[in-house]
Amino acid sequence: MRVLFVTDLHGSQWKYKRLFEVAKDFRAEVVINGGDMLPSDLFRQDEFITDYLDYHFAQFNSAGIYYLCYPGNDDLRIFDQLFEETCDKYAFVVYLAQRKFEVGGYEFVGLNWIVDYPFLLKDRCRMDTKDYIFQRQFGKALLSIPNGWQEIGDWVAYAKMLPTIEDELNRLVRPEDMSRSVYVIHMPPYGIGLDKCAHGAEVGSKAIYNFLQKCQPKFSLHGHIHESPEISGRWYAKLGRTTCIQPGQLNGLTYVTIDLSSGKFDRIKE
Repeated sequence: MRVLFVTDLHGSQWKYKRLFEVAKDFRAEVVINGGDMLPSDLFRQDEFITDYLDYHFAQFNSAGIYYLCYPGNDDLRIFDQLFEETCDKYAFVVYLAQRKFEVGGYEFVGLNWIVDYPFLLKDRCRMDTKDYIFQRQFGKALLSIPNGWQEIGDWVAYAKMLPTIEDELNRLVRPEDMSRSVYVIHMPPYGIGLDKCAHGAEVGSKAIYNFLQKCQPKFSLHGHIHESPEISGRWYAKLGRTTCIQPGQLNGLTYVTIDLSSGKFDRIKE
């Protein structure tokens, strides 16, 4: 099975247009878009879904190419229902957040929660584990609501009431055969070169690392830290039998092609 993986497009229409061309040229059977799909003009993201993403999905549906996707941490949760309803219009488009989808003898499992960061928007933030130590915060925490923002006065106390990344991973529906599974997790695992920020800090998830090390899916696909491959010099790493991939995404279009049958994969920067 031929898979094309891309992530963190942030509403770039030329990248979306090129993605469809690449998918056809590669003869992809499945395209995976790993989150942060919508533009940075946050409260107009709904317009992008209806005015552009709907058309984008329709192209893949007409071509008979499965398109697996979910919103990321910069995509407001208030638009999740619209996003999912737009996916549901098309037989070949799959909303993968916290779900499993099987095609061609392979099982794909998605998770779009991220480990808390110091920035304001907290829609998809979680503690990594129960003993997680919070970073110093840059201002008040914000959650999106239909008419603006809900300010959370004590974010640490609030976050401690939510499930952790570890909890969320354990809640996922498990594949019947891990050796034929692909996990699509927006947050990268900690400490294997896929989570390095421009200033050098490693900010990945220890819970995700432990989960992958224990469960050993065939592939895990990640994003979130756009610059990591350029900073660490690594865009994939082995964690036991699992191949973890983080293509990154900067000015050009970057994506990874994967042949699940042979296990071969390649990163392309345009």
